[in-house]
Amino acid sequence: MRYLWVALAGAAGAVTRYAIGIALGAQLFPWATLGVNITGSFLLAFALTFATERQLSPEVATAVTVGFIGAYTTFSTFAWEGFVLGRADRAGIAAVYISVSIAGGLAAAWAGYQLARTVA
Repeated sequence: MRYLWVALAGAAGAVTRYAIGIALGAQLFPWATLGVNITGSFLLAFALTFATERQLSPEVATAVTVGFIGAYTTFSTFAWEGFVLGRADRAGIAAVYISVSIAGGLAAAWAGYQLARTVA
């Protein structure tokens, strides 16, 4: 049954990510991927901390973290977009994108952890 919940939550995460990409449209800077990965970092840290502190069932925690958040975030797209920016003689923009993605993701994970600790 856990596989079914992961699949359903994963479908919801993938559709959410796709809808954000469509809503923001094609741009010179990959705002959609950056936003998705930073909010996903926050959500994952929050969900894992909350699940641990509240001792949520493994089924719920797995569906949310592996299913929804795993499908919502996208490391492969981040890597590809960073590569394409660098290859298109936009190395400065690529460096900013990669740096902000990593630093922003870490900061968002910290914020999600802190918030979950206060509400758990």
